[in-house]
Amino acid sequence: MASLLIKGGRVIDPATGTDALLDLLVVDGRIAERRPARPGKGASGERGVVPAGTKVLEAAGHWVCPGFVDMHVHLREPGQEHKESVETGTRAAAAGGFTSIACMPNTEPWNDGLSVTEYIVAEARRKGAVNVFPIGCVSKGGRGEELAEIGDMARSGAVAVSDDGQPVANTYLLRMAMEYTKIFGIPLIDHCEDRDLSAGGAMHEGYVSTMLGLQGIPAAAEEVAVAADLAVAQLTQGRLHVAHLSTRGSLEKVRQAKREGLRVTCEVTPHHLVLTDQAVADSDFDPNTKMNPPLRGEQDRQALIEGLRDGTIDAVASDHAPHHTDEKLQEFDEAPFGIIGLETSVPLIMDRFVRQGVITPARFVELMSVNPARILGLRKGTLAVGADADVTIIDPELERKVDVAQFRSKSRNSPFHGWTLRGWPVATVVAGQLVHEQRAAATR
Repeated sequence: MASLLIKGGRVIDPATGTDALLDLLVVDGRIAERRPARPGKGASGERGVVPAGTKVLEAAGHWVCPGFVDMHVHLREPGQEHKESVETGTRAAAAGGFTSIACMPNTEPWNDGLSVTEYIVAEARRKGAVNVFPIGCVSKGGRGEELAEIGDMARSGAVAVSDDGQPVANTYLLRMAMEYTKIFGIPLIDHCEDRDLSAGGAMHEGYVSTMLGLQGIPAAAEEVAVAADLAVAQLTQGRLHVAHLSTRGSLEKVRQAKREGLRVTCEVTPHHLVLTDQAVADSDFDPNTKMNPPLRGEQDRQALIEGLRDGTIDAVASDHAPHHTDEKLQEFDEAPFGIIGLETSVPLIMDRFVRQGVITPARFVELMSVNPARILGLRKGTLAVGADADVTIIDPELERKVDVAQFRSKSRNSPFHGWTLRGWPVATVVAGQLVHEQRAAATR
């Protein structure tokens, strides 16, 4: 019987309405007991001594949260292991405080059927440091022409479907997919982009793109697609999740759809919350400021922050998109879209929004754990007795400088290198096992 005592931390568990100093006893991978913290009591509590051989993880002064879930990650395996693999991506996730990740299907080959889904599940069991939940394709090869084998993938472990990297532009196919996913109770996650409007663009269309002489991607490219997806969701009463939402117009459309009772959720990335298109100019065309959707204007950023406050935004997701250094070293126009984010998401949100009082600690945990678990139908997102012992422990006072050379990811394409942030994950526990630890003297 393996056991772990997480001792003296501030347990923040919105699913059970808990925000208190507690000891958590973990036995055989599950939360066995929650006790009021008793300073100076060692490995014992008011109900007696914990099981012999119990490992103690000291958490005094730290936040103990249900394991964080990143619902938008590109692991690149199979086919692009020079960028990332299941092994390195899950190590990066553990270092970033994530106990579960959902991986997008735009691999080589695309995850559009039984074999690739099963391969990812098997690799995660063999080499994964955290839980990995595959997301299957909407269409075969992500081409938007023919439905993928959604049923086979769902039965093999896929928790959602998406053609991420590509929008589902064929609205008839989108309708069929939404009807079909209802059978399996999984959401359809769409990359909302009108390719006719965005074609050839490299950054947000506006003053900065004009000043820099770069072809822009207008906000309407996202907003037109969001409107179309919402219309199909209303028609089918299916579950739609809008990936990496980036504009105030898109946010308002989702807000109104929620008021009308549509089954729609959305996510936002840390980079869209903290950066604007001005970063392209300020960084002298650094390709690590190039992503899709692009960094938007300040009014869009402020609207997204308001969406965090008022509950319109359901989740924060990294859109971790690793690229080899040689690929990102091309000129801005030619470089691929995307940045990595697994190892910076938590401190960015902690430093810029939680510590600044923009959102509460409980709302932070909802965005990072409770809601993504709910959207994907995972039995995660709580530290209730009997729940899986997936735990993220944060030191809200720990200040560190972002150093991409220290990342566990294979890739280094981050615009946040050199930033100093406060509020880092210091320990990550998956099924009762310590899979990452920042502090040398945290356990005994």
